[in-house]
Amino acid sequence: MEENMVAAAAERRRSGCGLLTVMFGRRGLWPKKSTAADNGSQKSTSTAATATSNIQFTKSPGTALKKPRDDHKKVSAKPVQNHKIQNQRSVVASKPSANQYPNNHQLGSYESHQQQQQQRSSYNNNSNSVDPYRGGGQRKVPREAIGLSGELESMITDHQKARGANGLVRASSSNIMLYGNLGNLNQTGPVTAGVHYGNNNGYGVKRTTMSAAATKSQDQSGSLCRAISTRMDPETLKIMGNEDYKNGNFAEALALYDAAIAIDPNTAAYRSNKTAALTALGRILDAVFECREAIRIEPHYHRAHHRLGNLYLRLGEVEKSIYHFKHSGPEADTEDIAKAKTVQTKLNKCTEAKRLRDWNGLITETNKTISAGADAAPQVYALLAEALLKTHRHQEADEALSRCPVFDVDTSTRYYGPVGYAGFLVVRAQVHLASGRFDEAVEAIQRAGKLDGNNREVIMVSRRAHAVAEARFRGNELFKAGRYQEACAAYGEGLDNDPRNSVLLCNRAACRTKLGQFDKAVEDCTAALSVRPGYGKARLRRADCNSKIGKWELAVGDYEILRKETPEDEQVTRGLSEAQQQLMKRRGQDS
Repeated sequence: MEENMVAAAAERRRSGCGLLTVMFGRRGLWPKKSTAADNGSQKSTSTAATATSNIQFTKSPGTALKKPRDDHKKVSAKPVQNHKIQNQRSVVASKPSANQYPNNHQLGSYESHQQQQQQRSSYNNNSNSVDPYRGGGQRKVPREAIGLSGELESMITDHQKARGANGLVRASSSNIMLYGNLGNLNQTGPVTAGVHYGNNNGYGVKRTTMSAAATKSQDQSGSLCRAISTRMDPETLKIMGNEDYKNGNFAEALALYDAAIAIDPNTAAYRSNKTAALTALGRILDAVFECREAIRIEPHYHRAHHRLGNLYLRLGEVEKSIYHFKHSGPEADTEDIAKAKTVQTKLNKCTEAKRLRDWNGLITETNKTISAGADAAPQVYALLAEALLKTHRHQEADEALSRCPVFDVDTSTRYYGPVGYAGFLVVRAQVHLASGRFDEAVEAIQRAGKLDGNNREVIMVSRRAHAVAEARFRGNELFKAGRYQEACAAYGEGLDNDPRNSVLLCNRAACRTKLGQFDKAVEDCTAALSVRPGYGKARLRRADCNSKIGKWELAVGDYEILRKETPEDEQVTRGLSEAQQQLMKRRGQDS
């Protein structure tokens, strides 16, 4: 009997899979500490041999934990002393420290002693039963039901889908480790001098000091392992997230808040803090949805109301903004409501300017609205871009729309509705078209057509975008074949649909240069630069054409502008030097 006990204990020591096995025990039964928010909803079942459902750490928040009843095993949520270890398996949820969760989890003699005691007691308590989690007997248990291993498999899969496979590797069947942070010998990348050996509680592991770039690439993976190590305490996860948020590590803070929500989805504070992290990352619409959920959980949560009021103000939803400001209690500020009313006044002026087709006035009022606080409102940026297109200021329209926060298509459709978001896509397609991004223009207008196919403006822009894109394609093919006259005609057909398209004008200028029509080429380049002053290719082509017809002063002017923009361009430097020499000769002859 004694020999059997020794053999069983040895086998259990061999089956241990490293760091997480020692910290949480061999089995995958991770008991959740009961809190006031749980309201006693987590109860155990009475079937000891039934495979349990895993806690889905990232996908299934709030899933009730089921575990076999074992009156001989109790879970303690506080650190235990060595002299109190009997037949218990304890989960230590002490306050996080620098050694606990940054990257290296360290093990000491206490954990080893605790594991040995636990293995002996486990043998005594279960000597007459078959352990379903070790595959005893003829029973086959799905891997997803094997506690720790199944859950970590799910977590690693989610992590790799979201952030790629780099940074997390499997160390064994029920363990994971950070690539490069736990002595992985296959690690690549820069390593600084200063390799040192810490005793690491007697293990003598060689540790290296990583460079700043390599360390930064592992931050998010470190956040995942930190979440695992403290996952039984969502409040601790929140505190860790707050620290990352204060330090400007918003992505890490978001991951920790998500972890806290996965464990306790009905605490409004976690969702409110997640709102702040999403806002800092520019995910305004996601932040709105999360803040709404916080208020649904706790309707009188003043801080959440205040945060949602600010979000709605930035999105130009003034009435909703004022409503939530009025419900923010002590968080309320009279200046907030006054600011919202100012934005509302300016939005009304924008609406009136568009109704009157006062495009210059609309440009002025939209810029004022953005400066007043609606700095994340797509409809305001769309109005500004539309007005700039109407006044043939294509480059400014592109710059204006580029300042608008980029929202996920599905999220935008969910928030604004199909028709509302289709209107924004119509303006975006026109800006892409005016800037020569024909493929992006076609893609945007096709998406708008799927959302609002009966919209007359969508149909008109779609026809124009396809005609211009087709003309550019045919012209390019003819130009490559050396058929410059036909290419010039093809670009002209595209210009019939979009007369001020800078790319088609510049391409036709190239054809006319090949045909020796330098004056006409200069006209096309000038027309292109009138709508896009920063179009370097058109300016260079105009400078070259002016040089060929002896207009050296005009050529020098263009070359000097190009040299300021691209001082390293050798072609520009040579062209400027030649034009300056020729201009000096002419002036010398004239004198």
